[in-house]
Amino acid sequence: MGVNEMNDKNGISRRQFLGLTGGVLGAAALASMGMNINWTKNNRELDPDKVDYKENETDVLVIGGGMTGLFAAVKGYDAGAKVLVVSKGRLGTSGQTPFAKGIMSYDSDTASLTLDEFTNKVSASALQTNNPVYTRQMAEHSKERVDELEEWGFFKSPLCYDSFNKPISERKIPVMERIMITHLIKENGRIAGAAGFSIDDAVIHVFKAKSVILCTGAGGFKPNGFPICDLTHDGSIMAYKIGAKITGKEWNDGHSGSTINPAACYDGWHGMFEQTPSTTGVEVHHDLGVDVNYKAYKLGNPVSMMPGRGDSVEVEGGPYIPAAFSMKDRQEGPPPGDKNGPPSGSKNGPPPGGKDGAPPGMAGSSSGGASAGMSIHKSEGLVPINEKGESNIPGLYAAGDALGSYMAGAIYTQIGSSLAGSAVQGTIVSQAAAEYSKTVQFQTISTRQINRIKEEILAPLKRDSGYSPAWVTQTLQGIMIPNFVLYIKKESILKGALAYIEELRNHHSPMLKAANLHELRLAHETSNMIINAEMKLKASIMRKESRCSHFRLDYPEVDYENWQAWINIYQGSDGEMKLEKQDFDKWPAQ
Repeated sequence: MGVNEMNDKNGISRRQFLGLTGGVLGAAALASMGMNINWTKNNRELDPDKVDYKENETDVLVIGGGMTGLFAAVKGYDAGAKVLVVSKGRLGTSGQTPFAKGIMSYDSDTASLTLDEFTNKVSASALQTNNPVYTRQMAEHSKERVDELEEWGFFKSPLCYDSFNKPISERKIPVMERIMITHLIKENGRIAGAAGFSIDDAVIHVFKAKSVILCTGAGGFKPNGFPICDLTHDGSIMAYKIGAKITGKEWNDGHSGSTINPAACYDGWHGMFEQTPSTTGVEVHHDLGVDVNYKAYKLGNPVSMMPGRGDSVEVEGGPYIPAAFSMKDRQEGPPPGDKNGPPSGSKNGPPPGGKDGAPPGMAGSSSGGASAGMSIHKSEGLVPINEKGESNIPGLYAAGDALGSYMAGAIYTQIGSSLAGSAVQGTIVSQAAAEYSKTVQFQTISTRQINRIKEEILAPLKRDSGYSPAWVTQTLQGIMIPNFVLYIKKESILKGALAYIEELRNHHSPMLKAANLHELRLAHETSNMIINAEMKLKASIMRKESRCSHFRLDYPEVDYENWQAWINIYQGSDGEMKLEKQDFDKWPAQ
């Protein structure tokens, strides 16, 4: 039946029909006219009762197939452990790995700064928000990891799969791809494994493990125009649900996109994807905070920019930038190397750059919110209890962007340090996990817990009606991504946004539906993003100061007296989200 025929039959005009179809009231009105429109019905393409079940067993379970996962797998194996890699994507093509093209290589023989000087300078840029143990660790071991990457062929191609697969296949380390892990499993107070489902086949997988390393990256709110759309904080949220502490949620990554086709990720950033990786030298910055967001808030768009820099128009107030890293002291052009210009640690030349030295996608007029929902690299994730990436859950480790190591603090301080940190932390953490695995036995996972996990995984498939993940995600984006909510903050707006997010958490998340495996993945990702949004808002409300990439209009100054501390988030015994301070110079209390 055509629209006109349907309109004639029910005695309504085309204008009335379009008005009715504009909302929920329209749906109800159409239903009252006898139109059978089941917009909320779950038209299943898959019978949840026919989903298969498989078990696997390993000493060290590595979750994630990016740079961190690569080194975690290889070095865990070399330390004598049986290792299994599980990835939501493909090895070397997951998350932000295809986008990351610069890796820092610190050579003590040629570097312009000693390790102590480098660590102290990062601390000065980060306003003491960094953990100097992880800062120094990254620089000290970066060259070893870069040398191994060069041996594997990493610097010969813009694609990572072949170079990543070389050490994996040589060691015959099993890799299971396109499996979304949804649950971490804890028994008797320590990690016992993980569970998830295949995105391609109707199979639920349970992985029994003596230790688990989260190499799951960070995540965002699936914003347009930046390559993090398959990262949704899965690792952090799974860990939070079994009692792990999470940190770093009030900070904000300041990447933006081009105003020209801002949603076209490849159009804006193909220069990065297509370039071969290279090394960077030592040069500490204070970049990609929210200074540009503040200018856009005060002046309106567009704002032309360099990486982490606003245009030449001065605006009163805004985020504090240390004098040594202010605009007038910054060198124009691409990030310099150790002493005399572009880094020379690799034969591939300087790190990728676009017009005027900006990364591709960030030259010219910018569109904000491209990386919305993500904090500064290495600042958010599981709270480490030591320098080995161990969490407060025995047997559960994290590395790379899944670990809140504060390697660079709450601001971007060093070009290429994030990728180097992922390689270094993957190595150190996996060696610790391998040693831990030698001291424990497998935990028995109860049948009751496995059945509960199966039900929770398949719940969206079993719902007869509900909300689509796409619609809930769009609603979440509309709440969180505005500049005056996520970046330029004040308490009244944050509390208003939190009320909406709590509604999504309490009512919409439990009603997410899925017709197939793709939508099942989206449903679980959407639930994770909702919890991440709640964390970001509550941490932003709690930190009553402005520092680095966190800016409050109502508390615009750095508060050195009350806020020399990180914020950790955990789930209380009552199921409610709790927040606490951890002093900058202390490991968390055990």
